[in-house]
Amino acid sequence: MKMKLELVPLPVADVERSIAFYEGKLGFTKDVDHRPTEGIRIVQLTAESSGCSIGFGTGLGVYEGEPGSIRGLHLVVDDIDAARAELIERGVEVSEVHDFGGGVRGAEFADPDGNSFELQEMAWRRGDAF
Repeated sequence: MKMKLELVPLPVADVERSIAFYEGKLGFTKDVDHRPTEGIRIVQLTAESSGCSIGFGTGLGVYEGEPGSIRGLHLVVDDIDAARAELIERGVEVSEVHDFGGGVRGAEFADPDGNSFELQEMAWRRGDAF
């Protein structure tokens, strides 16, 4: 059986603020911003070249939860130093780069609600593994 993970719902406190962060600071593409009926809003954004989107909104159980409760979503990049520098330039607070060994390096950041992300670089995906 084939399966693909295509959407990760995130609990957020303020939809507009979250759109501004993901679209404006992270550079995600806003794929959906739909209000099918009063009280319901569905927003989906996708990182460039990603097969999985994030989603948030109002009025649907899938978006319920404590804002900031999602931890450690991984955003895989080819060059963590360049990605980190670009995010910092865009105003995102990103930790120092950590070397986890085995060709894996990472750096953390969070959205305005505290949902946390890990930038991750894996050397074998670039072809220059140790």
